[in-house]
Amino acid sequence: MFGNNMMKKLQEMQAQMEEIKERLNHIKLIGEAEGGVVRVEVNGNGVITDIEIRAELPDDKKIELIQLAANRALEQSYKTREAEMAQSAKGMMPGLGM
Repeated sequence: MFGNNMMKKLQEMQAQMEEIKERLNHIKLIGEAEGGVVRVEVNGNGVITDIEIRAELPDDKKIELIQLAANRALEQSYKTREAEMAQSAKGMMPGLGM
């Protein structure tokens, strides 16, 4: 069904995807809330790696600010991952016009 060339291309793409995932593991992105009172750090793959709360807050406010900061950090992570994938696709398929 697939020729050797197509299988080789698929293997190259898979290897490149693994490289991208590894590179994204080392990218740190920060989301903040309340002027930096709450900071959430994620890596480029969207994994939360740290949460920092720099002031005493009531529990309900703390949860609200953690959610806000986490969503901001994750949004950055998604955009970073999307850009990495688009760049990779452009390199693998130059005529794609991304």
